[in-house]
Amino acid sequence: MKKFLIIGSIITVAVAVVSCSDTRRTPGRAYMPDMAYSRAFETYADHTELDKKGIHYTAKPVAGTVARGDLPEFPLAQDKLGDTVNYNASKTITNPLTSLTDADKKEAERLYLVNCGICHGPKLDGNGPLWKGGDGPYPSAPKNFIDDAVVSKMPEGQMFYSVTYGKNLMGSYASQLNTRQRWMVIAYIKSKQAAKAAPAPETSPAAADSTAAGKK
Repeated sequence: MKKFLIIGSIITVAVAVVSCSDTRRTPGRAYMPDMAYSRAFETYADHTELDKKGIHYTAKPVAGTVARGDLPEFPLAQDKLGDTVNYNASKTITNPLTSLTDADKKEAERLYLVNCGICHGPKLDGNGPLWKGGDGPYPSAPKNFIDDAVVSKMPEGQMFYSVTYGKNLMGSYASQLNTRQRWMVIAYIKSKQAAKAAPAPETSPAAADSTAAGKK
């Protein structure tokens, strides 16, 4: 019995020594390294080093495929630097979402506020938190979707092109919003532009007389 106690004590001491040692260990080869080790990086950060390693993650669907529940990809490719052929051609493309349900309209507004409102403002007037009337950190005022002479009348296809591939200082939102979501946001913007452009309802003479009589 005493012998077993001695052997047990030796084993316990050996385990303790090994456990407390600073011996370097390796977990071995990971079956799915992308899931074991994060490769996340900031959206607009320089990812040259990742490209060198063959990491080209963009959150976009594989070319030629359409995610379930999404719409077909935009039919026009991005123009090469200095070219505007496809950008101009995008004027003829219309929104495939001809109507939105009440739930879709609410979601479209949410998507706009989350992704666009920080620059273009919750009122679509170009006065988001990054501009803040000139007091924000952004160096120049974002476009005013409501009052800007060009943007307020921009065709929806051209607007989609800009959101998909980026335009001027605005980067692409193709990795943040899928095709359907981008069209939903544009439908929301167009609805606000249409509401702003709609003429004020005319007041009939009888209604005007009734209002004036009520004030006496």
